Amino acid sequence: MKMKGKYGEIVRSDRTFDVIAAVLGCIIIVIVMVPLIFVVAASFSDPDLVIRGEVLLWPKGLTTKAYTMVFENKDIWRGFRNTMFYTALGTIISVTLTVLAAYPLSRKNLRGRNFIMMAVLFTMYFSGGMVPTYLLVKDLGMYNTIWAILIPNALSTYNLIVAKTFFENSIPEELYESARLDGCGNISMLLRIVLPLSKAILAVLVLYYAVAIWNSYFDALIYLKDSSLHPLQIVLRNILLLGQTEQMGTNDVGMAEKIKMAEAIKYSVIVVSSIPMLLLYPFVQKYFVKGVMIGAVKG
Repeated sequence: MKMKGKYGEIVRSDRTFDVIAAVLGCIIIVIVMVPLIFVVAASFSDPDLVIRGEVLLWPKGLTTKAYTMVFENKDIWRGFRNTMFYTALGTIISVTLTVLAAYPLSRKNLRGRNFIMMAVLFTMYFSGGMVPTYLLVKDLGMYNTIWAILIPNALSTYNLIVAKTFFENSIPEELYESARLDGCGNISMLLRIVLPLSKAILAVLVLYYAVAIWNSYFDALIYLKDSSLHPLQIVLRNILLLGQTEQMGTNDVGMAEKIKMAEAIKYSVIVVSSIPMLLLYPFVQKYFVKGVMIGAVKG
């Protein structure tokens, strides 16, 4: 009876925990979903009703005019193409550099490994700052080029540590020894053994880097002067700034029409710009949780 009582207390405790976790989960879902639903609803609503604050979670004055204007806007399409290019090429460069750095750092026979890791971790907490970085980019001839977007932040310290931990704990040492006996060098082991067994962490790196590059706009704002190189996020920012000029209280009919158009476009652009990342996630979802857990728990 005593054991039964303790068992009953454990069961009640587990149920209480499940209820609290479910309630907190529902609250978090609501907090996350409400802004998303509002953006979608506003993108299909009459801009005048959105400006007056009459749209919340359901479209009013249903219209697809905003999406029509988005698909007819050359600046948005150019920004979309630029962002797609930056994301694709930038992800390839970043994942390649991360793997090439993480693999040797995961090998225990690398001389000076601890010192190198300390130097890498140092950059995670301290950086040169915006002005020195700007001067460096300019002196290297990358200012107002695509390389100013792709190179300075190509390698993430956090992603490097996760990849290193994965290689260190998920690839058995016996495989390296067997490959070495077969005459494989480090490059062959990386290409023929490590990478085929690392699909989970590669999927995590692709998703992390792709999302970061897709959402990035600050580097483009600083380093890109030519508007033809601007990514979609800069175009969206300009649209948002145009909409904020409403606060100036202008009576210009032309400006009021531009404000209305900007209000109509900005929500639809947010929806359109989010679709590629939403389409990418299902392809890496089955590897994502496994890669994060192995790279984080054992680190």
